[in-house]
Amino acid sequence: MTHPTLLPLGSTLRVLRPHPNILAFYDGRIEGARAHSAAPNWLDDGAYALGVCVYAIVDGSEAILYDTHISLTHARMMRRALEEAGVTSIRVVLSHWHDDHVAGNEVFADCEIIALDKTEAALAAHREALETGEPPIHPLVMPNTIIREPTKLFVGGIAVELRPAEIHSHDGLILLLPQFGIMLAGDTLEEPITYVAEPDRLAVHVAELERIRSWGYERILPNHGAPEIIATGGYGPSLIDATIRYVKKLLRLDIDMALADQDLSTFIAGDLADGVLTYFAPYEQVHADNVKKVLAAR
Repeated sequence: MTHPTLLPLGSTLRVLRPHPNILAFYDGRIEGARAHSAAPNWLDDGAYALGVCVYAIVDGSEAILYDTHISLTHARMMRRALEEAGVTSIRVVLSHWHDDHVAGNEVFADCEIIALDKTEAALAAHREALETGEPPIHPLVMPNTIIREPTKLFVGGIAVELRPAEIHSHDGLILLLPQFGIMLAGDTLEEPITYVAEPDRLAVHVAELERIRSWGYERILPNHGAPEIIATGGYGPSLIDATIRYVKKLLRLDIDMALADQDLSTFIAGDLADGVLTYFAPYEQVHADNVKKVLAAR
């Protein structure tokens, strides 16, 4: 049995440039490597192994950071990179409440941290679990600006729209850059497959996926995806269609139990063959877990 290599936290963080005004802080997707511990933990198993990316929209001395990454070390590195680029004003927008998106909040405690009211409520409800998890997010710094509906901001001269979308998590908040045709999707879209966190809400997620498809955005930057695709500008809208097909197939498990026995490469074979999705072996476990969760929720 090959033992994983434990690399210093933050040592494999790389900065990608999917657009002249967007910095993408990407870490993980490194075969055989872990960043926190050889033992099971959310940072390695839920984020680092799959690859995790946080985006900053920058114009002049202003920046909006979309999530705060998987550790304080990562957050400090992002803040340093932004400040070295001449940024003096940072606002944070949280995509949703999950641990790998809020772990760096403390580094930005002196900044405006914007989140949906549903995100604030979920963080409060799960505070103990987040602060005592492995690794702990302690103290959990809460958002200090709460929104309840679609909101428009500006980063310098760049318009930024924040739009709620109940996909993956009930408190999803998508960040849109209309003048560039770019959608920063958080975890509402993930490649090759979505991570099922709320199996009882999948029918709602399909409807919401169809709604965001109608927005007509040509480039999509998810928080979990392939670094080479993110680096070259992101995914096309076909990622939304592939996600809809995957979730609809999960919803058919209770009437076609044979689907439950399919591995990931079989389950999404059509989209792999068409080049819409790229196979990534660690998502086999994500898929197996998705199937278990959906069947348990029936």
